[in-house]
Amino acid sequence: MASKSKDMYYAVWTTAWGPVGAVAGKNGLRRIVLPHYTMQDLTELLAWEHKGAKLDEKPFEDLVDLSRAYFNGEKVDFAELPCDLPPETQFSGKVWRACREIPYGKTMSYSQVSMAIKSEDGARAVAGALSRNPIPLVIPCHRVTYADGRPGGFSAPGGVNLKAKMLTLEFSDQ
Repeated sequence: MASKSKDMYYAVWTTAWGPVGAVAGKNGLRRIVLPHYTMQDLTELLAWEHKGAKLDEKPFEDLVDLSRAYFNGEKVDFAELPCDLPPETQFSGKVWRACREIPYGKTMSYSQVSMAIKSEDGARAVAGALSRNPIPLVIPCHRVTYADGRPGGFSAPGGVNLKAKMLTLEFSDQ
């Protein structure tokens, strides 16, 4: 869905795994696109989807540094990066905030996230909310798996294969 805003910025940068892109507004990150596209295709996609947004890497300096370190296999923490999230009163806001608390190299099951937000029977709803996560990596939905350890779904381009690769990266240095 295309959006228009004069108060939004976007940037695209290289990482060891390929180009990453992001969009931010005055309240923080609104979108991250994980490695999947070429630099040109990703730049064009973000410019088209966010008409009126300005191409400027400066608002993303911390994210650029952290994401490059992450995709180089370094343990990083994205917790200090501001994100434009739904209010805590909305289910997705609760889920995404709980997911942000999962540290590097750890996982939680969909049901554990559900319990953490006091929605005991909400594992499927948690999966649904995570499938709409616009800020993967910073909201590390790749760290949410099935109770038996299988990866579960991943809606970012690259799908479950990318999720498995990210989990392998995080667990390879332990």
